[in-house]
Amino acid sequence: MNQRKYLPTLSELIDRLSIAQLKEVFISEHKDEYSKEISEIIHDIQIILDETNGNINAETIRAIVVLSQMNLHIWHNESNYRKGIKDGNNLELTHGLNGIRNTAKNIIQESIGGRKDYKIDCIAAEFKDWEISWGE
Repeated sequence: MNQRKYLPTLSELIDRLSIAQLKEVFISEHKDEYSKEISEIIHDIQIILDETNGNINAETIRAIVVLSQMNLHIWHNESNYRKGIKDGNNLELTHGLNGIRNTAKNIIQESIGGRKDYKIDCIAAEFKDWEISWGE
């Protein structure tokens, strides 16, 4: 009864790891705090991998790379927007990239099972260059 029932999934931890890694680099005045967070996330990821005997394969690794790339682009886009740099920034694109992130996270989850996020919006027609082939 006292155990947690809604722990972060592997894909959520990998997503958080990607973001914490960006913060460690781009918010250097808090590097130590982010380094500790990264260490704790890695610890939890290893526990999940040890417990699940998941099928981490090349497709899973690609999904991790895509997830990291989407997080980096979203980081730059939102950072520039907050600085008032509107040229080249498009919050609609960020919204579409979040859909790609969710797809990548679902692919990661498929390697070990567990819950997925079923809200995956399609990327707008004007951003078709951002679509991922996902081994089709």
